[in-house]
Amino acid sequence: MTNQQIFNLLKLHASLLELHGENNFKVRSYHTAVFNMEALTEPLSDMSLKELQELDGVGKAIATKIDDINQTSTFKQLEEYRAKTPEGLIDMMGIDGLGIKKIKVIWEELGIEDIEALLLACETDQLAQVKGFGQKTQENIKNSLLFRKANAQRLHYAQAETLAQQLKDYLQEKSLSGKFEVVGQIRRKLNLVDQVQVIATTPQEELFTALTNCEFLEQNLKNTGLYAWRGKFANSPLRVEARWCTANEFAGEVFIHSASPTHLEYAEAGMPTLYQIAREHKLPTEEAIYQKANLAYVVPEMREGDFELALAKTGKLPKLLEVSDLKGILHAHSTYSDGKNTLEEMALAVKNAGYEYLGITDHSQSAFYANGLPVGRVLDQIKEIDALNEKLAPFKIFKGMESDIIADGGLDYDNDILAKFDFIIASVHSGLKMAEEKATSRLIKAIENPYTTMLGHPTGRLLLRREGYPVNHKKIIDACAANNVSIEINASPWRLDIDWQWVHYAIEKGVKLSINPDSHEVGTIDHVYYGVCVGRKGGLTKEMTLNTLGVDTLGKYFADRKKQKGI
Repeated sequence: MTNQQIFNLLKLHASLLELHGENNFKVRSYHTAVFNMEALTEPLSDMSLKELQELDGVGKAIATKIDDINQTSTFKQLEEYRAKTPEGLIDMMGIDGLGIKKIKVIWEELGIEDIEALLLACETDQLAQVKGFGQKTQENIKNSLLFRKANAQRLHYAQAETLAQQLKDYLQEKSLSGKFEVVGQIRRKLNLVDQVQVIATTPQEELFTALTNCEFLEQNLKNTGLYAWRGKFANSPLRVEARWCTANEFAGEVFIHSASPTHLEYAEAGMPTLYQIAREHKLPTEEAIYQKANLAYVVPEMREGDFELALAKTGKLPKLLEVSDLKGILHAHSTYSDGKNTLEEMALAVKNAGYEYLGITDHSQSAFYANGLPVGRVLDQIKEIDALNEKLAPFKIFKGMESDIIADGGLDYDNDILAKFDFIIASVHSGLKMAEEKATSRLIKAIENPYTTMLGHPTGRLLLRREGYPVNHKKIIDACAANNVSIEINASPWRLDIDWQWVHYAIEKGVKLSINPDSHEVGTIDHVYYGVCVGRKGGLTKEMTLNTLGVDTLGKYFADRKKQKGI
């Protein structure tokens, strides 16, 4: 098992201990052990019991449990607590706004043991009557439950792409006759995915047999038809559909299943739609379909029926950004705040990945929940950065900070401290329950601050977990254009914020985007890939991406910008 899977089991055990009223010292010991181990780079699965016991904060009892996990994928005490805990209570632990203490009250005082019963209690105003809840808390919990219910069958693109690749690898290993292509939501690179689709020229019986015999798929016999095998991935809500067609239908079917309905409906006056051309003309390639419609070829991730059609008609589609265009990482955290790796470990990982620079951006002092840096720690980090820059040259660490945008729209340090940084990412992390007018004015005030270099994750959303606060995107982007502030595409699969639908408008306004992994450990640096996917959907180019600049050019950009702002 991976370290993260082991941590998840230990955290679950701690939650179950708390739910069943065990003493706080025992509960905290698990959280402390996990916190200390999260910085480890070596696999826990490779460690002996003796080595586990020697880890900081891990005593004999927890080391024994980890050793049991390595042997059996679980441990006795966890299974004992699971056995006496309704499964629905464990499901509640993933609901935004529901801590263990609240779940314990819900269980003991209302006798509620599953999410459906909890939603009913919210809708009938029962939960608000329980001490410690009230109308506002009830409404927040209800909204979280409804949001979860609406997204129950969907996965983040990163998770779905991994499963789609597993299916693709399986089909390739089977050496099926004919050819196949993964299409649909995966090929269009949507933020959230509920289905993996495949188009194949493999004969029906051969294709269906291979899929039915696949150990990680479950067939839905009722929904499987003559032309399409349907089912799902085992242990996942992600659906699978595999369609077979003839060889001369292949390009058309791949195209039809790799574009939005709006894109497919496009037609010039008196001409057939793209859908009709693809279905009826049996053309050999997707490029030929566009040529028949007098359009330039549009890559699958841009086929959303938005701005791309006008550009394709006039031959002005841009050369899109590639991961290889990126020269550095500009949003990452270290153990100075809530990261899992030291500053030097993060720098070396970025350097070894072939980048020219790292912009370290630990959390500011108001972010107490993320071990935000008081002024003294800021100064300590600046000294370490200077030392590491001498050691790692020509690789460079830029001095950055992810400053909380506080309630009134201000930044989180006095100006004399803010001036010490090369750049500032301004982000909202608290007070998320805002109306659109309040959220927009809060962000604009931060954007107008001369020390703000970049706006971080503009809506604060967490995909599948919580909606972002509502903002007027046009006003936000216009303010960034007026104040020479870049906007990040937060590449964390949980965020993907700013949404791709606003990338093109930002480009039109001359606002540069930055592909930022928001890395809290070395293993997530490559999340920039998901940010590039978002950028490409919105038509992002190398020229409009801030962190495609080389180290010297970017350094000059930061310095010139500070000078222009009078800093």
